[in-house]
Amino acid sequence: MILKNKGEKMKVIPHEKFNGIYWIIENKEKSLATKNLARRIRVYGEKIFEYEGEEYRTWIPYRSKLAAAILNGLNNLPIKNGSKVLYLGVATGTTSSHVSDIIGENGILYGIDFAPKALIQFEKNVAKHRKNVIPIFSDARKPSLYKHLVGEVDFIYCDIAQPKQAEPLSENAYAMLKKDGWIMIAIKARSIDSIEAPSRVFKKEKEILIKNGFEIIEEINLEPYERDHVMLLGRFLGKY
Repeated sequence: MILKNKGEKMKVIPHEKFNGIYWIIENKEKSLATKNLARRIRVYGEKIFEYEGEEYRTWIPYRSKLAAAILNGLNNLPIKNGSKVLYLGVATGTTSSHVSDIIGENGILYGIDFAPKALIQFEKNVAKHRKNVIPIFSDARKPSLYKHLVGEVDFIYCDIAQPKQAEPLSENAYAMLKKDGWIMIAIKARSIDSIEAPSRVFKKEKEILIKNGFEIIEEINLEPYERDHVMLLGRFLGKY
């Protein structure tokens, strides 16, 4: 079902910080959104609104860590129209579908995942309808298996649930991220260590990234949308 503007009850305005992201204002309530690149296609139960001839999809922060980071005060988002993005841990495609909206037809997103069922859903719900999305069945810990398919990228987004998270990201950056390129990583403390205090886990992962040639620009706690998670935004200063 496509929800259409009726009178003055709903409007869409550009986000105050980020190109390609919008606010849907409906009955005085604001929802984060992106312009739908695959018209009429819903990915994960989000609402689709039609406004002035364009379609917009709500971006739900309880389903997307990137949306949660934006709502929690992220100041920089180096994803733009035409960006080349490597997405590690793409899963079924919730967040990547919105990144696809932002980078547009001139951009490209390579989605890496090692879970067959998740990647099948990603292909069915996202890649099938979007020419700027390429699914790759592979292990994010082994970038040598797919770097020849990807080449150099502007941005790496990492959302993998395993005991080591910063190290695979660093390996992928070494293989494919351009110098002065950007990374975002959603660090899940309980996936790394279920006993140690999350603050210590975050600190250790951050130190690994710094050691491997990254400058950490922002650190965003994802509460209340995600428990024991932080999002790090960093810039790649050079290969280690």
